[in-house]
Amino acid sequence: MLSLAELNDRFAIPGQLRFHSIGDGLVAAHISNAHASATLCLQGGHLLSWQPVSTPEPVIWLSKLAKLAPNQAIRGGIPVCWPWFGAHESQATFPAHGFSRTQPWQVTSTRSLEDGSTEIALTLQQSDANRALWPHPSQLDMLLNVGNTLKIALITRNLGDADFVIREALHTYFHVSDIAKVSVVGLDGCAYMDKAAGGTRGQQVGAVSFSGEVDRVYLGTSSACVIEDPGLRRRIKVAKLGSQSTVVWNPWQARADKMGDLGTDGWKGFVCVESGNALENAV
Repeated sequence: MLSLAELNDRFAIPGQLRFHSIGDGLVAAHISNAHASATLCLQGGHLLSWQPVSTPEPVIWLSKLAKLAPNQAIRGGIPVCWPWFGAHESQATFPAHGFSRTQPWQVTSTRSLEDGSTEIALTLQQSDANRALWPHPSQLDMLLNVGNTLKIALITRNLGDADFVIREALHTYFHVSDIAKVSVVGLDGCAYMDKAAGGTRGQQVGAVSFSGEVDRVYLGTSSACVIEDPGLRRRIKVAKLGSQSTVVWNPWQARADKMGDLGTDGWKGFVCVESGNALENAV
């Protein structure tokens, strides 16, 4: 992995992008342009923040107790879940949501675009530890564009001759005023698996609202969602391509209190709306 000095020498963009140390020895790209600011941690290819200049509040939520340390999952931001989502199908000791969110990613390019946005490309570094969990010849890339909108592309390449199956998600934590007062629109009529209710199946009626734990995988949907937040007087649109699952999650108080890294009442300030491919929508 390149040193901080080497990263800045090869990939910094004057006035827009520079690499810094954060937390307990991690490295992050800090991006600031005419449209927005963002911070991207190279461990996990994990976006920690994004805030357009047009809004006084961040769009991405990060826990005040998030652990910024080697090999630790970071609570908040946009964790990358790959090559499986949730628990591994057959190996209980394998890490939940795959290994990509705790492993180092390598910067491959950066550039300033004509519209004033900033682009950074990364690839997940291969290692013997990764291959022990995932023996399939493959490559995972990410292309991130920070501007008036935030665009993230997650690209899996099969480098071998045999098929393999992946499940994946961009596990995005959105900052909201009060989870009890927001709703998610765009999933009306969609079938879902309700993890909070023991894996029962159901069908969404109207908007998704929150009065307790919600942990649902909506299946067979490529539709955009909108987070309606009257408290912050804004609507966040989540559009996607190549994704047939949408996960909506908030742990509510009882579960949040057992998690340890959400902070006091932290659960009230976010909703996860995740683009991915899970369960029978595996690729």
